[in-house]
Amino acid sequence: DSYSFVGRGFLAPNIINQAQVKLTEEENELLKLGPRFIYNDPKTASRRRITELATLKRKIEARFFEQKVSPGKLVEKFIAELEIILKNLHNTSTNKLNHKIKQQNNQTITCDNLLESIQLNQNKIEKCANTVGKKNKKNYNRIIKRLKYKIRSTSTVIQKTDKSKVFHLGKLQDYHKKSEEYMKKTEAYKCLDQNDPLPSLIERIKSNEVELAHLYYLPKAHKPDTPLRPIIAGLKHPTIKISKFLDEILRPLFDQMAANTTVTCGTEVIKQLHVWSKQNLREETVLCSMDVIDLYTMIPQTEGILAIRKMLNYLNIKQIKGITIETIIRLCRFVVHNNYFSYNGKFYYQVRGGAMGSPLTLTIANCYMFFFERSIVKQQINRWNQFDINIKLKEQIGQSTNFLDLYIENKNGTLFTKVYHKPSYEPYYLPFTSVHPKHMKINIPYTMLIRAIKYCSTFETYVDEREKLRMAFLLNKYPNEFIDKQFDRVFQKHNLIQPVSINDYKIIREKLIYSQKNESIQIDYRRTLFVHFTYCLNMKTFPAKFHALWNKYFIESPINEIKPVLGTRNVRNLQQQLIKNK
Repeated sequence: DSYSFVGRGFLAPNIINQAQVKLTEEENELLKLGPRFIYNDPKTASRRRITELATLKRKIEARFFEQKVSPGKLVEKFIAELEIILKNLHNTSTNKLNHKIKQQNNQTITCDNLLESIQLNQNKIEKCANTVGKKNKKNYNRIIKRLKYKIRSTSTVIQKTDKSKVFHLGKLQDYHKKSEEYMKKTEAYKCLDQNDPLPSLIERIKSNEVELAHLYYLPKAHKPDTPLRPIIAGLKHPTIKISKFLDEILRPLFDQMAANTTVTCGTEVIKQLHVWSKQNLREETVLCSMDVIDLYTMIPQTEGILAIRKMLNYLNIKQIKGITIETIIRLCRFVVHNNYFSYNGKFYYQVRGGAMGSPLTLTIANCYMFFFERSIVKQQINRWNQFDINIKLKEQIGQSTNFLDLYIENKNGTLFTKVYHKPSYEPYYLPFTSVHPKHMKINIPYTMLIRAIKYCSTFETYVDEREKLRMAFLLNKYPNEFIDKQFDRVFQKHNLIQPVSINDYKIIREKLIYSQKNESIQIDYRRTLFVHFTYCLNMKTFPAKFHALWNKYFIESPINEIKPVLGTRNVRNLQQQLIKNK
């Protein structure tokens, strides 16, 4: 099997330290918790409380005013009592929870000998993880502050990897060198040196609170020499709102046009392969997949915009939401021709392709490739890479191939599929000790097992994938009983009890593959009030207390038909605290 936890003796999810920065044990264990990890931070939750309560007060008062009724003292009393509840939750000691985490980490796992060996190999890691887990906010801040200084003083770049989503430490000079090589190879960017284009852009679009986009890179640690994936981040770029608007109206049209020739997930591929393989799969059949090299930066801008026009003509559309086609094309041109960004103290202008990070870029690329694909099928295969000088295809041909996270193989004329793990795969999931709401952690094992059932065409492969998942979750501090409960939930939903037979597995797999997606629940926004508070460990009892208090004050009030929906805000995770993209 090509996938296993080889090379590290079943160690926990790793970090990739290509910069060879010397890390202390504390720093190393903290980074192993991964970019998404959040430690308990009741002080930040407490600090945000005033703003969050004020926001909620305004929302409730607005609902009273909609009924043309004065809220009076009712809302003030509700907010005052709610503040007392939150204060108590934010000030509660976390000693009990630390004790519970310690018990979970020290429990013996008896699933089988292999899992016991993992636990034994993890003893040292468990001890360090417990030490880190007991750190309060002050000590976490000390470790993070020390890490930031070390990264800065050693000219190191810390990023999450492009695929495996673990931390990567690389040398700053390597990033700059690879960036220059990438820009030279693609010829997609023009350097403007110190000439900042932002003032003229602001003047032209009359916008406030804007800033120029910035370029950063995600390391592709799974590939030789660790190439970089460019990301142009521009949440406040002058054209971002136009780009979002265009994408919102154009992407559904592309989906409509390409519905019969596009698949976006492994499950859809399996469905189509099942139908195709019944009549066409032979023992000598070879499988082929193709990838476009640097797609987003290689599509010429003029031809990309023309592809949008071709799509609208193809669908015979004259207007969208009262906007003429000419206006839409002009707006597309404006977005594409104003891709400015900064990198390493200099300003750049993108002269080829679109910004990876701009919403419109994907739709333009999809349209361009839609018409490109229809053209090349009329050509000889050996001419496909000469048909369009901008598009270079890289193929994989053989008895097996993969599509996203799906492995596909022709086994002596029989279709075989399973979950595909890239060579760079790290067994990293959101750590169980991370301060996220429990429902997020519940859904991870549940959805991962559903994927395993859908993808694994044989019962034996499924069992293998299930145990690999179990190992990965154990390494991320998920209790064995918790994992079992979520795995069982998948089968209980279909009235099955584990362990299942081979025949039962075939039945549930068929149901899951061909089950219809649940329609999203329609929300009546007039009768719904969204409420958000910052989450910390002691907030577990907050929803029940909030709803009880709401009913106490408002169940017989003029807004008694309003239903509050509680959501959570998170404090900053390790990625947000450690990674600087600007």
